[in-house]
Parts: sequence; C-alpha cells; structure tokens
Amino acid sequence: MNGAGERIFVEGGAGRIETVVDRPDGRPRGVALVAHPHPLYGGTLDNKVVQTLAKTFVELGYISLRPNFRGVGASEGAHDEGRGETEDLLRVAAHGKEAFGDLPLVLAGFSFGAAVQTQVAQRTEPARVVLVAVAVGRFPSATVPPDSIVIHGERDDTVPLAAVLDWARPQELPVVVIPGADHFFHLRLHLIKSVVKNSWRY
Repeated sequence: MNGAGERIFVEGGAGRIETVVDRPDGRPRGVALVAHPHPLYGGTLDNKVVQTLAKTFVELGYISLRPNFRGVGASEGAHDEGRGETEDLLRVAAHGKEAFGDLPLVLAGFSFGAAVQTQVAQRTEPARVVLVAVAVGRFPSATVPPDSIVIHGERDDTVPLAAVLDWARPQELPVVVIPGADHFFHLRLHLIKSVVKNSWRY
C-alpha cells in the first residue's frame, strides 16, 4: 500500500464518515470496501484483520476503502446496531463509484463488519464478497452470493464455528476453516491473505 493511505470524509446519514483510501500501483481493477468489527468492543478501521484485508486487495489491484463506522474515530453519529452502519457502507460505496468510476465492487468485512456486509450485498451488486469471522447469531446475517469467500477460525470463542456452518449449510456455501485460529486470527493473519489470494479469479 502506498504509505498510510489517504484520509477522506464521506457524507453519511448521521454525519461525516471517516474513511481511509489505499490505492494500488497502476490502473485499479475495482474497489474493495472493507468493514471493521464491533465499535463498542474496540473495532476500528485500524483493526489488524481489516488492515490485512485492505492490504491484500491493494496487492490484487483494488482501491481499498476502510471507513470508521458512526461514532468511531472521527466518524460522526452513534452506534446503530447495524442498521445505520449498513447505510454508511452504502454511502461509502456510492462515493467510490462517484470518485473512481463504475468499477467492480468487492465487499469485505470482519466479525460485526462482515455481518453488516451481508446486508449491503443484498442492496448492491458486488463482484465478490469476503467474510471473515462473520458474526452470525449476534447480528442479522443475510444470504450471500454463492461464490463468496467465508473464512472462520477453528477455535473462535466469540462466534462459534458451528453457528457459521448452520448459516452456511442451507446456502450450500463453503467455509474455509483456519486450524487453531481464534476470533482475531492471532498469528494467523497471513493465512487470511493466502486464502483470499488463492481464491481470486484473475
């Protein structure tokens, strides 16, 4: 990624949405919108899993957009249990289209952010969806496209693997399980990058 990224503000439903933009070298092949974990438990755009996803997409040639949800960092407003956060992500996606043209949109998220992205996917036409430790059972998690990449830790104590399998089963959706990984993928971040890159269509 080129340096620390550019910090911009997008107008959202509850005020300004702080967003970091990271650009690839050369002509971008798309825009990746990356959503962070739960704001009330310390989730921000600087989360390590979120940074890993953003960096992976930049290496794949995408412009990465990492917003802070409402009430986090310099983003205005207050936490809204996923409803307002869905609207915020839609606003940032729309900004990406205005700023960078009609490029393919990839939706990615971690934990709470992944659950919110399942809602965003229902209201956009994403080229791909990437969900890491999706918080099913804690927040509404909608069905996602059949080619979505779902990554979960074997030893996730926050969102049990069994709950994710129960959500994925009726969708016939494969789940990539990282052996030994906890909810935050401590010492396993490189495997998230590997799974995404190895699953990507060139």
